[in-house]
Amino acid sequence: MTEAEWQVVQTSLPVPAWLEGRGGRPEGYCHRQILDAIRYVVDNGAKWANLPRDFPPFERVHAFARRRQIQGLLTELHDRLRDRVREQDGRTVDPSAAIVDSQSLRAAANIPKETSGRDGGKKVSGRKRHLVVDCLGLVLAVAVTPASVQDRDAAVGLLERLRTSYFAFRHVWADGGYAGPLVCWAAENLHLTLEIVKRSDTATGFVVLPRRWVVERTLSRLMRPRRLVRDAETLPAMHEAMVLWSMTMLMNGRLAGRRPVAFSRPAPRAR
Repeated sequence: MTEAEWQVVQTSLPVPAWLEGRGGRPEGYCHRQILDAIRYVVDNGAKWANLPRDFPPFERVHAFARRRQIQGLLTELHDRLRDRVREQDGRTVDPSAAIVDSQSLRAAANIPKETSGRDGGKKVSGRKRHLVVDCLGLVLAVAVTPASVQDRDAAVGLLERLRTSYFAFRHVWADGGYAGPLVCWAAENLHLTLEIVKRSDTATGFVVLPRRWVVERTLSRLMRPRRLVRDAETLPAMHEAMVLWSMTMLMNGRLAGRRPVAFSRPAPRAR
């Protein structure tokens, strides 16, 4: 992390229990070194045991990441950074609309069979990550399921979670995979309007669809960190944590002044 990025993260980190006198043992390593090590694993796709010697011992780094995920401190850090990005963009902290979509990934050999499946439509065997993002493309909720789980089935839990977390949440855009009974169920039980954005039957080639391009951009950004290109996490919850770490890195850079470019063309080569 640069000094500007560390200043952003430092002011958003949840206070550990031992600093507030609620028990626990003090940390033995600097948080900045630990976070740099976690970012290295996420960005480069390395194994925990293959961390360079410049970082703290990998056992401590993995224990820190696992503890933050279980205690909900990672989610708290992610949500704080997301709120700051929304405020910087002139929006309220509580979103009123969102976009939902999924992405199927091939699974590594260590993935248990009971937590993986096959997506018959995309011909992918592995897992599927389901995302709900706001209008800026920031993640509101994530869930990792076997690839055989239908999009509309996984969306039930995600929408219920968001409806209880955000009072102003009222509208959701989705693709044709979420059409059917889910639209009526969301309207009757959650008082949400689920709008299906379909591709025109006469369209040919790549077409940017309204609203849906926002979540597609986020899915493409999640393919940049090598740890998320292929699912190598034994536990689905750990893959969800990797998604949050990746988004934390992206938002941290944006708040520090390093705004990511959504779409850019390569510079022409000199001749």
